[in-house]
Amino acid sequence: MTSRDAAPRRGGMARNFIHLGLGQVATTILTILLSATLARLLSPSDFGLLFLLTSIAIFVYVVVDWGHGAILIRETARHPERSGDLLGSALAVRAATALIACPVAVAATWLLGYDVRTRVLTGVLILGWLPQYLGMAFGWVFRAYERMDREALLNVVLKLATLIGSVACLALGGRLLGLLLVWSAAGCLTLVIAIAMHRSLRLPGVSARMSTARELLRDGTPLFAMALAIFIEPVINTNILYKLASPTVVGWYGAAWTIAGSLLAPATVLSAAMYPRLSTAVGDAVEFKRVFGISFRPLVLLAVLGAVGTYLFADVPVALIYSLEKFGPAADILRAFAPVLLLMYVDMLMGMAIVAAGKSVKLAIVKVGVVALTTGLVFVLVPLCQARFANGGLGVMYALAIGELMMLVAAGILIREAVDGHTIRDVFRSLLAGAATALLFRLSPALTPFLAIPLCILIFGGLSLLVGAVKRSDVETLLASFRKPSPDQAQ
Repeated sequence: MTSRDAAPRRGGMARNFIHLGLGQVATTILTILLSATLARLLSPSDFGLLFLLTSIAIFVYVVVDWGHGAILIRETARHPERSGDLLGSALAVRAATALIACPVAVAATWLLGYDVRTRVLTGVLILGWLPQYLGMAFGWVFRAYERMDREALLNVVLKLATLIGSVACLALGGRLLGLLLVWSAAGCLTLVIAIAMHRSLRLPGVSARMSTARELLRDGTPLFAMALAIFIEPVINTNILYKLASPTVVGWYGAAWTIAGSLLAPATVLSAAMYPRLSTAVGDAVEFKRVFGISFRPLVLLAVLGAVGTYLFADVPVALIYSLEKFGPAADILRAFAPVLLLMYVDMLMGMAIVAAGKSVKLAIVKVGVVALTTGLVFVLVPLCQARFANGGLGVMYALAIGELMMLVAAGILIREAVDGHTIRDVFRSLLAGAATALLFRLSPALTPFLAIPLCILIFGGLSLLVGAVKRSDVETLLASFRKPSPDQAQ
């Protein structure tokens, strides 16, 4: 029995998307509950400090990752017999890199002039996150075998354990240090469960080899450069806000960005579900274009709907999660995020296709240039928005919108073999439906959000059908993915 036999595919791409989607819904709800708990029990200033700490730690783990995830998924999808060696070598490299990066990050906070408490908490958080990042590396293998159900369950376990532990910690009077220790315990639990899942699937045993570690470092370098450019943006933006505005503004921005991250989840799920298929389709231009097209239209529809909903109803999640009294300006930041969300959705899928096609070096070069441009704009726009609106977070969003637009143009050029007239027409049809929906709601009387939001979705869906952004064949394809395959198809 081969490893592929031991871990059969879960079915069509729609099922993979649904498994990840359900998991993402659960983790999004848990993340929102956690963020709401922290925001309501911590002051905006402490919440801003926590957001700063997590931004630094996330950036450190971008260095630790070194692009291993995409390489491991791609190579395991192509050569499943190598999964144990690839996973074990990646775990070894991640652990060693994290232990080296931690003191470097703490030294960086000292050079930036942060106080002793901030420096200590930075080190605690980086080390405390190591178990969860080791555990989540197993999810790469599950995804490569298209066992999206296992990866989704692993994410839910981590978020649920983190939420329960955080609530208990704060209820018992714990503060930031206690929270970070609780998060570390949740990560340890996740690692143990990940190992058990891996064994239950009877996948190749985990091992580590120096040659494979060098391969991961070599092949992951272009992806690391791109990820570094992507994730250095939030760190830079947060530090600029912290220095040029105030911790309270960082708290508003952190609240808005937490909601924004949840809104980006569908794009993350769809791109992740498509990546193994895109990787295996490389070399066949017709198949690659077909696989890309399967995802593009629904993703654009979700992007436009998400952008319209964010613009119209930004106050709603802020009020429900954080309270408008403490975090009211976060709604303005979230509203300014609406065009960024639309652009990011498309950029994510195009980025996955570009990486699968082996053009990650070119994409990384473009991203570095865009980040440099965005950073310059943030330095200019944050003080302007802080002076005019008393909310420097708006300046960050305006800069991000310009940067993502530049990325969209560059990605379209790099992946032009998968983009044609049908793709462009799908974009314009979706934008037309979205613009009409937003206009109708602006002209109509105010409704309670519990009626307005479902009505917005229904109107957008109807207009999408009217303009041809959604076709009957799309619905039929989705329904067909749930039908039980015939014995011949199952072979």
